[in-house]
Amino acid sequence: MNQPLLNHATETMAVGSKSFATASKLFDTETRRSALMLYAWCRHCDDVIDGQELGFIAPAPIDALVPVDTPEKRLETLRELTRRAFAGEKMRDPAFAAFQEVALAQSISERLAFDHLEGYAMDVRGETYDKLNDTLRYCYHVAGVVGLMMAQVMGVRDEAVLDRACDLGLAFQLTNIARDIVEDAHAGRCYVPMQWLADEGLDLHNYALPTHRKQLARIAARLVEEAEPYYHSAKAGLPDLPLRSAWAIATARGVYREIGVKVKRAGDAAWDKRQGTSKAEKIGLLVAGAGSALTSRLKSKTTPRPADLWQRPR
Repeated sequence: MNQPLLNHATETMAVGSKSFATASKLFDTETRRSALMLYAWCRHCDDVIDGQELGFIAPAPIDALVPVDTPEKRLETLRELTRRAFAGEKMRDPAFAAFQEVALAQSISERLAFDHLEGYAMDVRGETYDKLNDTLRYCYHVAGVVGLMMAQVMGVRDEAVLDRACDLGLAFQLTNIARDIVEDAHAGRCYVPMQWLADEGLDLHNYALPTHRKQLARIAARLVEEAEPYYHSAKAGLPDLPLRSAWAIATARGVYREIGVKVKRAGDAAWDKRQGTSKAEKIGLLVAGAGSALTSRLKSKTTPRPADLWQRPR
């Protein structure tokens, strides 16, 4: 076992996602190691595009292949290093070394990794999203595909079950968009459907102004509501996961879903502080997750996935 790589991945998870960090402790040892190292790579790619490291301004990268002074060049660096990782070359950057170990051991397809990088490319291009399906396409690239790779780490190979894992990623990202609308706007990014802004009489230039919080609250509530069928679909996939993995995923699902509930409940005050769950709430959701995981053992098979949900590319 490469302990330095695991230590790096554990630190990355602790700083980058306290919500998933709680759930990840429930995996068996090997699954947790792989999940942590996969997350470390995803977080690293996100930070590189933003010129950060664990949320802070980053020093020059160890494996820089081109001058890293624009988002476009950073993106190309990530793509080239990802290609090298899949080719089996020795990786000096710990995030890529960790990803290489997981990707090759779990036979994660190169396509999924590059689908994820396309999400960052969409940010680099400054894309906007006209309709909900366009927003869901973005959600697939930045989160749904992570759900697919995480499920493979848990041993899932059935395409129908992988659909459920992707759905959970979509739900997570819709929740994140609702919670972070104002923060994203300050960074020059908008993931809300343009059609929804127009419905409220808003546009890209004014939607995040404090004077429009009531309209923004209605938009956030719509995002939270749209996440619900994907959370429901993801829950239906629990019977097909190993028990400890089902517990971890049920807990993560509960924690993220609760964040959405809080955003919706807070209304126009949702962005006065960052919405999250307390330690006590996480413990309660951990217990509830155990109940969901155990109950899922009583189901013989996954129910059919609703046909009206957004379908990932295959």
